[in-house]
Amino acid sequence: MPATRTATRTTTTGHFTFADWQERVIGPSEDASPRLAHASVRNTFTGGIEASGTICEYTIVYTTPKTGSFAGMELLTGRLDGREGSFAVEERGWFDEDGTVHCAFEVVDGSGSGELSGLKGKGGFTARHGEAAVAYRFEYELG
Repeated sequence: MPATRTATRTTTTGHFTFADWQERVIGPSEDASPRLAHASVRNTFTGGIEASGTICEYTIVYTTPKTGSFAGMELLTGRLDGREGSFAVEERGWFDEDGTVHCAFEVVDGSGSGELSGLKGKGGFTARHGEAAVAYRFEYELG
């Protein structure tokens, strides 16, 4: 009988920094609530995920001038715990009056390439206003 290979769940951590954040209001106006905005972001990840210049696109709904929610997609190319490749994550979250951002993300099925083919996983982060680097946690398996 052939051996059955099972995936092992691994948790990795690290930090990321915003390399660039370009946001624009889509409508109805800068001072309206609610209002819709779009942000194009570049991040640099260190730690378990090593990726610089990621590509990230967010759609943001401001329910007040300082609170709201967002959804986005991010493409990461680099290394995950030493394995080289690319993968995409879908991100969803919200932000509070004090500027704290809460985000959960999950690997888009089938998006892993190279040594990250078959990657599945989810993670998250909490970013506090003014932090230079944001800690993340990512739990994954390679099947």
